Amino acid sequence: MEKIRTAKFPPYVSMVERLWHYSHRAICLLVLVFLVSPILAIIPLSFSNSSLLLYPIHTFSFKWYIALFHSDDWIRATKNSFIVAPSATVIATVLGTLAAAGLHRIEFRGKGLLMAVLISPMIVPLVVVGVGIYLFFAPYGLTDSYLGLILAHAALGAPFVLTTVTATLQGFNENLVRASYSLGANPLQTFFGITLPIIAPGVIAGALFAFATSFDEIVVTLFLAGPEQTTLPRQMFTGIRENISPIIAAVATILIIFSTTLLLTLEWLRGRAQAKTVAP
Repeated sequence: MEKIRTAKFPPYVSMVERLWHYSHRAICLLVLVFLVSPILAIIPLSFSNSSLLLYPIHTFSFKWYIALFHSDDWIRATKNSFIVAPSATVIATVLGTLAAAGLHRIEFRGKGLLMAVLISPMIVPLVVVGVGIYLFFAPYGLTDSYLGLILAHAALGAPFVLTTVTATLQGFNENLVRASYSLGANPLQTFFGITLPIIAPGVIAGALFAFATSFDEIVVTLFLAGPEQTTLPRQMFTGIRENISPIIAAVATILIIFSTTLLLTLEWLRGRAQAKTVAP
């Protein structure tokens, strides 16, 4: 028995609408290529044997990756980034989640203004933020220290956690909290047993944003970090200013892979959250 083929478009769809359907996808593809091409162009250069960042590439080699893993400056910068970013992420996640939960539960005059103040680090130029944090931290001796850098990065990452958790809480069923209270649970037990597991995708997504913000931050780091607190982005910035080395291309390639992994994880979590929302 011959299979019946279903048309992709309904019969009432005009030719103009079909052309726009394919044209729209072609335009989106061209825009995507335009945005991604400069990023992908750096990857082949990291495997070049030349000491200059030049096309065409005549010989491929892993020597810049080997040089990267044998450089004390780059290793120290990488260690500092993986000290500062996770620590700042933990602080930002805790503060952002608690702030989102508190603002969601309580209605008061000036709530919108308070929300705007809390997310202001996302809007205010980083140079202004860097100067302000430096002037605030300097009298307390928090400049040129890991603690000051971690607190500053946490302040930059907390608004991302706040916004993602707030968005997740919009679909939260408050009847679950009331049912928990009616069964004798206290607010702390209710939060960790009911609220937190439900909003966990939003919390994790916000934590990933906070981690990426801290890991990629350079402007505030230039104001606060000393020679011993040099992070990976600052080391890259210093390398570009003094001598453009293909090692920077190798570092950039690793960061591209790392960032892509974070984004794919975020998209997977978003898909899971939507599936839970749609599921009966």
